[in-house]
Amino acid sequence: MKKFYTWVVNHTKLVIALFTAAFIVCVVCWQFVAVDYDMNDYLPEDSASTVALDLMDEEFDGGVPNARVMVKNVTIPEALEYKERIAAVDGVTDVTWLDDVQSVDIPLETMDSDTVETYYVDNNALFSVTIEEEKTTEAVSAIRDIIGEDNAMTGSAVSTAVATESTVSEISHISVIAVIFVILVLILTTDSWFEPVVVMIGLGVAIVINAGSNLIFGEISFVTNAAGTILQLAVSMDYSVFLIHRFTECRRETDNPKEAMVNALTMSTSSILSSGLTTVIGFLALCLMQFQIGPDLGRALAKGIAISLITVFTFMPCLILSTYRWLDKLQHRPFVPSFGGFGKVVLRVMIPVMVIFAISIVPSYLASNSNSFYYGASKIFNEKTKTGADTAEIEDIFGKSDTYVLMVPKEDKPTQKELSDALHDIPEVKSIISYVDTVGMEIPESYLDEETYLKLCSDTYTRMVITVDSEFEGDETFALVENIRDTAQEYFPDEWYLAGQGISTYDLMDTVTKDMVKVNLVAIAAVFIVLLFTLKSITLPVLLVLAIETAIWINLSIPYFADQRIFYIAYLIISSIQLGATVDYAILMTERYKELRQQYNKKDAIVNTLSAVTVSILTSGSVLTVVGFLLGAFSTHGLLSQLGYFLGKGTLCSLFIVLFALPGMLYTFDRTFIKKGKVKKYE
Repeated sequence: MKKFYTWVVNHTKLVIALFTAAFIVCVVCWQFVAVDYDMNDYLPEDSASTVALDLMDEEFDGGVPNARVMVKNVTIPEALEYKERIAAVDGVTDVTWLDDVQSVDIPLETMDSDTVETYYVDNNALFSVTIEEEKTTEAVSAIRDIIGEDNAMTGSAVSTAVATESTVSEISHISVIAVIFVILVLILTTDSWFEPVVVMIGLGVAIVINAGSNLIFGEISFVTNAAGTILQLAVSMDYSVFLIHRFTECRRETDNPKEAMVNALTMSTSSILSSGLTTVIGFLALCLMQFQIGPDLGRALAKGIAISLITVFTFMPCLILSTYRWLDKLQHRPFVPSFGGFGKVVLRVMIPVMVIFAISIVPSYLASNSNSFYYGASKIFNEKTKTGADTAEIEDIFGKSDTYVLMVPKEDKPTQKELSDALHDIPEVKSIISYVDTVGMEIPESYLDEETYLKLCSDTYTRMVITVDSEFEGDETFALVENIRDTAQEYFPDEWYLAGQGISTYDLMDTVTKDMVKVNLVAIAAVFIVLLFTLKSITLPVLLVLAIETAIWINLSIPYFADQRIFYIAYLIISSIQLGATVDYAILMTERYKELRQQYNKKDAIVNTLSAVTVSILTSGSVLTVVGFLLGAFSTHGLLSQLGYFLGKGTLCSLFIVLFALPGMLYTFDRTFIKKGKVKKYE
């Protein structure tokens, strides 16, 4: 590596020019990276609901209804007028209302009350709308213009449109505040006014190159778009700071700045690479998820950390060598006091804290695995938001409702009728629009007008639009989905296809719960193996992984004790993110302790280790914590907000365990990884 570093420092202008070109190209590319806000798009391609949706798109022009639109205080003629205007919106493929089920020319009192109340209650009309995925944002905005702010909209299409518009501005605000906070932290924890500028330039280049290079994926998830940039900022900041400090130390030994930089790079390669590698592996573990948001986030974050590492070992040395005179000129006194006293405090409490830590392992693990979950997108906006308030208002008047679409072979109408009767017997089924229900199995297809026929039948299939009295997810919903699937299987074995938001959420639940154990075990095993080779000890990897995993369990047990239902996707993702992002603190603590044990006894080594590494750990930890809480506080998207709070609280848990419990663990198990002959004094 020394030869490579020598080449780098001897070609500073070339390296800076190459990175500048890459930066400019990626700024342009960043504008073309598409973002997908629909969680259902990330289900495996072979999941039952995905297969059903794909086939339905091929067979029918109108897909599965994905929005409910309520217009208040309207007569039936006025409701029909609204229906016509909504149907004319570009991107709307279908609008279903009462007139599609019954003739509205006859008195409502003569109709089935359950059917009427599905669409019309106390002069309030509820339309079931199908919106094309590619035109969701524009169509939802146009429908809102038609119905006005006093009326209400809900559904997955509405949630996706709102998330698309709101998340971009929210993430921009979060990023600005995060950058300001990072600069303030760097000013407090560095010795030069110019050092934060150098660090932020390096970080900015790495972040933009990563964001722009996401174009190779074609499209990224909203989670990656929201969390990727700020996580890269928080996690990789240490690498640049550490290199600058090593360079400052090496300059005291030589007057040649290039030689000092080569020495700094050589000395810091092992620690930065081991830290970066464990982080990359933690993120890559997400790629094992069947639910594709995991791989989407994992590869983008892993690529980001890899780019940050490349930037630190190539671009940063050249940038530092080009600006080190400014670093010298703008020196200031340290603003952060020595942490020697902190080390003595920890020395007194570390054993009791370690005992408490050991006692908390099993309860926190059990509690973290006993949470209640949301699996889909139905609860991503709470009632404080316009979308959440609209949802509550619609459910207050019309109840909780969802629409499923069942496709079966169209030729066997007698069996279709039997299936329809069986579905009607299911208590949660409120109404069914199908050929045998709406037209009647006795009437030949040739008697229907083309528009009506194409809504109900294709060349191969007929479809049943089933309105159910059910939430989009939950135990009762999942039981209903299983009931309808079993009923369809009874009458059309292996020839049916069922789609809808509740169906997709069921498949989502089934998919992500299978991912949990696999992703966590692989992440833990991979990090353990890396630590085994870098720390050259069996004891230390066990201690470090146990410390961070316990911090994760404590973090994830908080919602259980608070009786709070959480998003399973946030629960699943944070495990890998917290492990990858905070295991660095434990590595830094352990490596410095091993180094100081060559000079000091155990107690003095603990005190001096804490004095040496606390500032570095708190610098990174405070940024990661603040970034997490900013995401939690600013995002109106429930999943992103919860992921942010998990990140903030999880980092605090990791910081506490690393600073207060890990020293006691290192002290207690010292003899298993420190050889007596290599220390001057041994207790």
